[in-house]
Amino acid sequence: MKILVINSGSSSIKYQVFEAGNAVPLAKGLVERIGLRGSLLKQELDDGRKMSLSGEIIDHQQAIEYILAILTDEQRGVLDSRDDIKAVGHRVVHGGESYISSVLVNDEVLYDLHKHADMAPLHNPNNLKGIEACRSLIPNAPNVAVFDTAFHHTMPGYAYIYGLPYTMYKRHGIRRYGFHGLSHRYVSERFQELTSTKDGPQRLITIHLGNGCSAAAILDGKSIDTSMGFTPVEGLLMGTRSGDIDPAIILRIMGREELSRREAISLLNKHSGLLGISGVSSDMREVLEEIEGGNKQARLAVEVFTYRIKKYIGSYAAALGGVDGIVFTGGIGENAPEIRAMSLEGLDYLGLKLDTKLNQQPDGERLITTKDSTAEAWVIPTNEEWIIAQDTHQLAGDTIPDA
Repeated sequence: MKILVINSGSSSIKYQVFEAGNAVPLAKGLVERIGLRGSLLKQELDDGRKMSLSGEIIDHQQAIEYILAILTDEQRGVLDSRDDIKAVGHRVVHGGESYISSVLVNDEVLYDLHKHADMAPLHNPNNLKGIEACRSLIPNAPNVAVFDTAFHHTMPGYAYIYGLPYTMYKRHGIRRYGFHGLSHRYVSERFQELTSTKDGPQRLITIHLGNGCSAAAILDGKSIDTSMGFTPVEGLLMGTRSGDIDPAIILRIMGREELSRREAISLLNKHSGLLGISGVSSDMREVLEEIEGGNKQARLAVEVFTYRIKKYIGSYAAALGGVDGIVFTGGIGENAPEIRAMSLEGLDYLGLKLDTKLNQQPDGERLITTKDSTAEAWVIPTNEEWIIAQDTHQLAGDTIPDA
């Protein structure tokens, strides 16, 4: 059973093709600059063959037509025909309170998702474009929506309710939802597999560090708290997002700078974080290069970034009643040993002792704490697409005669 996984953004679509039961994709690719000049499709097969195709791709429907054409190409593809795709799994960022697990998409579900698309206006409408295109172009394949928020639905009320009038929650759904759930779920499950010989409750802190950053407190495989909130702006410092701030700050800035609501949202989402503090870049690699050149503002940005991580580790250790493991994942979490080292510095009291040599190792899953540490820190590359493929197989398998 071959499963197509789609992650549809505003001007890009990431995709992978899996054979059910095998976490290594047969093919993976990316379509960039949809609706813009210089559209590009890039693909890599499991045997290492790579290809790229440039042209004009005007919308998501056409982008998926291109993807299907390449996947079924005799020389460059992995499928004989579109009919080889037995199910399609889609990342959908926000499921609200209605969708606490993955779901087969039918007309009713699709209507409901459109109705609540304003919960994540920058993400959900584009996720839905991918679903609609696949329903049109591969009509015989069931579609499954896999929600980024679903993993965090196990949070208790005291973790997700804000200190606002309760009517704001009842009327408008104002609460902590959390995001990056697919990543936190994958690395927490993988950590369980890697440490399955250990007895007792498992108290885990997972830290996803990329352009967007979040932490989660996970007790026995269930999320009990997470740093992102009603939107992905809250929590850790990120590439261009502010993370935690006093909410009165933005009201004051809006008044002093005469910012509109849209401009204030842009300030918090696109001009803050590493970029805003460093004045250099939202890319951690470039910020670290600036530090080597003596840029004090860049150093401050990294110090704020890692201090926030350390604070969340401490608070989640308190919420969990201790910590057995910490997992770093995401582009920065997997590839920036200096960020991991700074984030764990001074946490010996939690039983975490960094092994400098292990931390410097370049690739793959690896333990980065010493043998005498009572808690373990790991680097585990995330695989959100595999989570989507697994849920899609589970939900769609019974609907497919030859699955």
